[in-house]
Amino acid sequence: MAADIQHAHHLLEQLGPGQLAAVVHLLEAMVSPEEDGDTLSSAERKAVGEADEWLKNNRPIPHEEVLAEFGLTSADWEKMGREPLLEEPPRRNG
Repeated sequence: MAADIQHAHHLLEQLGPGQLAAVVHLLEAMVSPEEDGDTLSSAERKAVGEADEWLKNNRPIPHEEVLAEFGLTSADWEKMGREPLLEEPPRRNG
């Protein structure tokens, strides 16, 4: 392991400022413990807060009810989850 560390030091000394910053960022991501792997953006946190507030005064809407609004059943939803996404054809301008 000591040889690997020495080799890493040698390689780091050869990097330019931008490359070194990228490596430091990568190392920080590798060493830092992840909370749960999923972090929310501020917009996502705001949306969750709004949903929590809405639920204080409204009944939850069952998933089946939402699907029915789109003409789908739970079986349709499960089937869609197993199917690969269709590739969109390239779009042309004009």
